[in-house]
Amino acid sequence: MMKRRIQIFQPERRGAVLVETAIVMPVFLVILWGIMEFGRAMTVGQLTTHAARFGARAAILEGSTNSAVIEDVKQLMVATVKGINPGDVAVEVTVTPGEGHQNPNNQLSQTKPLDLCKITVKVPYSKVAYFPPRFLKNSTLQGVCVMHHE
Repeated sequence: MMKRRIQIFQPERRGAVLVETAIVMPVFLVILWGIMEFGRAMTVGQLTTHAARFGARAAILEGSTNSAVIEDVKQLMVATVKGINPGDVAVEVTVTPGEGHQNPNNQLSQTKPLDLCKITVKVPYSKVAYFPPRFLKNSTLQGVCVMHHE
C-alpha cells in the first residue's frame, strides 16, 4: 500500500519574528523598567518607616535630644540606602503632650512619661531612583512612627 504525502501550504515567515520582536520588546522593557522603579520606591519607603521606628525608639528614652535623634536617623538612612546623602533626608520631631502636661515645644529633652513622640522621615524619590524618575519624579517617600515617652 502506498502512502500519500499531503503538503500543507505555509506562507513565508522569515521576517515575522523580527517584526514581532520589534513590536513586543519596547513594551516588555517599559514594563520591566516600571517594575524596577516601583520596587525601588517600595524598598526605600520601607526603609524610611524603619528609620522612623528607630528614631522613635531613641526619642522615647530619658535624656534623648532632638539633634541626637535626627543625626542617628540620618546616619541610619545613609547606611541603608545606597547613594543617599544626609542632606537628602528630612527628619521631623513632633511631641504631643500627655493629658495634664505642659507643652514641651517639640523638644525631646523636656518630655514627660506618656507624651507622644512622633518621628517623620522624608526622602524625595528623585534622590534615590535607579533611573531618571518619570512616574514618581515629584514623589516624597515618607515613614512615620509614634510612641509614648517612657
